[in-house]
Formats: sequence, C-alpha cells, structure tokens
Amino acid sequence: MLKHIRNVAILLIVLGVGAGYYFTRGDTARLPLEATTGVEPTLSDVRSENFPTINIAKAEPWGEGEGPVAAEGLVVERFAEGLDHPRSMFRLPNGDLLVAETNSPPRTNKGIEGWVMRNLMSKAGAGTESANRIVLLRDSDKDGKVDERFPFLENLNSPFGMALIEDTLYVANTDAVYAYPYVEGETAITAEGRKVANLNAKAPNNHWTRDLLASQDGKYLYVSVGSNSNIGENGMDTEKQRAAILQVELATNKKAIYAAGMRNPVGMAYLPGTDKFYTVVNERDMLGSDMVPDYLTEVRWGAHYGWPWHFWGGYVDPRVDPKNLDHRQYERRPDYALGAHVAPLGLAFSHGQALGKPFASGAIVARHGSWNRKPLAGYDVVYVNFNLRGEPEGKPVTILSGFTSEDDVARGRPTMVAFDQTGALLVSDDVGGIIWRVSRKDAAKADAKAAQ
Repeated sequence: MLKHIRNVAILLIVLGVGAGYYFTRGDTARLPLEATTGVEPTLSDVRSENFPTINIAKAEPWGEGEGPVAAEGLVVERFAEGLDHPRSMFRLPNGDLLVAETNSPPRTNKGIEGWVMRNLMSKAGAGTESANRIVLLRDSDKDGKVDERFPFLENLNSPFGMALIEDTLYVANTDAVYAYPYVEGETAITAEGRKVANLNAKAPNNHWTRDLLASQDGKYLYVSVGSNSNIGENGMDTEKQRAAILQVELATNKKAIYAAGMRNPVGMAYLPGTDKFYTVVNERDMLGSDMVPDYLTEVRWGAHYGWPWHFWGGYVDPRVDPKNLDHRQYERRPDYALGAHVAPLGLAFSHGQALGKPFASGAIVARHGSWNRKPLAGYDVVYVNFNLRGEPEGKPVTILSGFTSEDDVARGRPTMVAFDQTGALLVSDDVGGIIWRVSRKDAAKADAKAAQ
C-alpha cells in the first residue's frame, strides 16, 4: 500500500493537482455494512484500487461530560481519563488493572511516502510519540472509578500484550517478549526484564501490535503478529513469522508458528469453559469499500487462513502472484465476519460477567474504525452471540456507539476490551485517552448508592 501512496503522491505534485481533491474520491460502498457481517457474509466482486480510498475521521477530543452511547439497559461512565493512548488492558488477580499507554514505533518511511503516512496518522489521532509505558489503575472501593494511578513499567518499546503466569508477568513489545517478576499488590516493577523471544519488527513494521495470551496450562504463550504489508508487496522474506499466531514454549523459549495466513490478528481470548481460543483479524485493503470482511475466528493449530494469496476460505486475490491455487484446499474459512474495514482490535468473552441478557454469553469486539471505507464503518463495540454449541451466530449487536459525529469527526476510537473486578465492561479509547466502563443500569445505580 505504501508504494502506491508514494507513487500517487509524486504524481499529484508533478501535475499540480491538490491532494485534498484526490482524497475526496475513492470507492463507495454498495452494500450496507451489515451485509458483510455474520457466518455467511455477502462477498461482492472485488474492485481493485491503484490508490486506497482515503476517508479518515478527524480526531477531536471529547468535551466535558460527553461520551459514547450505551445500548438499552446499559450505562457508560468514565473509569479513568487523562491517559496517553491507552490500548491493551490486563486485570490482575487482586483487581488492579494494567493499561499499556502505547503507540506505533517511529515510522521509518522517508520522503513523500513518510510525509503522507505521518499526515494520515496525525489526522486519525495516532501521530504522537509512544509513551512506552504500562500504568497500574486501582479501584480500591469498587465504585467504578479509579482511585490511584501508578507508573508500573516504563522505557518499553511500543508495548501491547500482557499475560501473567504465577509470579511472572509477560509483556510483548513490538520486537520482543519480556518476562518480569511480579508481586501482588506492588505498584511498580523496577527489575530488568528477561527476554523470552524475539519478534519480527523489520521496518516499516506497519502492523506493530503484539497481543499475548497464556495457555491454560501455563506452558505456552501465544503471540499475535500482523503482517509487514498489505498483500506481501514488500517481499515475503519480510513476512517471516508474521501474519500469524506464534507459540512460545516457556520451558525452552522455543518459538513456532501456531496458525498462519492472518493478515493482522490482534486481540485473543479463550472461549470460557473450553480449550478453544479466538482472535480478531484485520483483512486486506484496496479491494473496494465492501471487501474484504474483517473477522473473528477460532485459532486452530496448524491452520492457514489464506493471506496473502486468498481470503474467506479460498477466494483469490487477483493482485497477488503467484496465485498458489493448490494451497486453497488446505486453507480454513474464518468463523464469523465482522464487516469490511471495521478494524477489530479488542476481544473478550462475556460469559460469567455482569452485563446480563442479552449480552451474557458471547464475544465482545471493539471495532476501532475504518480509514479506507466510504462511508465510515466501525468506531463501536459490538456483541456476537455464541450458541449452546459454542459457535457464533446472528448479526453483531451494538453495545457502545457514538464515537463519531454526524460530520464524521471521531471523538474517540474504541481499541481494546476487558472486564473489571465487578464484571463491568472496560473499553480503552486511545484517541480520547479514556477508559470507559459499561455496566447494567441497575448495577450502576447500586454502585452510586454504595458510594454515597
């Protein structure tokens, strides 16, 4: 994609055509977003683009008292604010919440290519330097408001995923997984981290997030690593151990590919009561505003999900050579489509939490929002119901919306999701610098009464 951006930007300057005029053009969706969701989404013909559709919601902070809109029966409140790009969250056994304040590592794209990328990221609210920090938030009286905040780990390198196994906290930087000694209740870790595994962060490292999930037996870590490109245009040598879920054996630090062919997997979570874990994946760009649907899927050992050659169980991407057609018979179709270009990042399951019906037994997904679809899509948090067989079904149901205004200004962008010690849903908003707390209205009233 970046090569296309560079070439078109040069052409615009040579021809003296305003970039603003060019960016108002692009592919417009011909299907409603809902059509590209569910177990059997509508897959339209692809519309290859020489330059991506650009439709970025300009980021403007929330005002005092403003916030997103919760679904009927739920209420949303500010759990913590004034954070520096809060993204992934991890709840410790004592109820404390770790939050990664993080952003992309420095962009290495130079010249016009770099200029275009920096401007796009700046407009979307993601152009600032990474804080490279994990903070600890404490709600000691369980009233749904943070009482204390501590810098827990600092001087990291675009940290994202976190996992705790016994007395060891694992943190995934963009380029490596580190282990730290953890003592419950302490508000800072000052010990040097021990490197567990290197991760491919070869420049330009466009998909830089690395989420972590501990295996149920505590013997392994799973690491989600996105691709270095859109469709392998930087060469497949740069994609080694990328576009995949990696497995790290902690006894030996050996690293292997657990599942592959996922362009940009991010959040991961176990389906409660099972040994199955799921991830959400950002699919490829520049095939039109209706294609390709991002997805939620179970991560199967040894499975391949088609990237870069194919998508959704064997559909051929006409731009990629060689076509690798024989490989299609080995590829797994994703389980559930989340919509085209919605950019799903956060994933958690609501089983055993306190949201109540109709959100009691399914996947909660934060859709960070599109930058290359007309009209905008995502910028919300949705619920995907799981049936008694443990399978996703139906269409996504909105839990939290209102992150964009009628004139397509982004007041915030939902990023990752987790549950607090009371069973309320937490949603990190990296543009707003806020963590939102979503609870049942009756639970919120009880909390307010107890706090009086």
